[in-house]
Amino acid sequence: MSEFATRLIAVRHGETAWNRVSRIQGHTDIPLNEAGLWQARQVGQAVAAEGIDAIYSSDLQRAADTARAIGRAAGVPVQLDVALRERHFGELEGLTHDEINTRWPEQGRRWRGRDPDYGPQGGETLKDFHARCVGALTRLAQRHPGQTVVLVAHGGVLDCFYRAANGVDLSVPRSWTIGNATINRLLYSPDGLTMIGWADDGHLQAERGLDESSDGAVAPA
Repeated sequence: MSEFATRLIAVRHGETAWNRVSRIQGHTDIPLNEAGLWQARQVGQAVAAEGIDAIYSSDLQRAADTARAIGRAAGVPVQLDVALRERHFGELEGLTHDEINTRWPEQGRRWRGRDPDYGPQGGETLKDFHARCVGALTRLAQRHPGQTVVLVAHGGVLDCFYRAANGVDLSVPRSWTIGNATINRLLYSPDGLTMIGWADDGHLQAERGLDESSDGAVAPA
């Protein structure tokens, strides 16, 4: 690995009760459920011996508690960063996808269609959200050249990371998974962002997490 490259381990938070019923979370601060707490411990054990130099996490408790489980296993403190939060879904938060389509069919259409300029009332546009997430990754990676950094965030955030690493446009429907507490590996260097591995869930073989679609960001996140 180049002395200037930063090895990134991106982890989505463990499962929540809202994940189970496909209810949009966004900035709503929902805790991990029992399965999510188990997943957090499992991912912590899986990456603890990888020479982690720093752990950064969204300040929302589902991510922060997942990060703290990793921190305890690795002996590394967790630093919270609000820029790693999930997309703000405004008035759509707390609703299921069916409820959105019933109440606001036009909003549902633009959301499902991944309109980069669409933002729910009180929420973020997809374009602004993507810029925030990639900006946070870049800032944190540049702080740790030659080191290994864990980023614990949300399904929509990791989707932005994947697109940035693979040159996938925001409007393209998602064809990759982002499971709860899975391990996703990226490399950041002055030449840009590269994906090394994605959706490693070997540490969760005894109990699978839900796919990212229930984190409040299905295809349009």
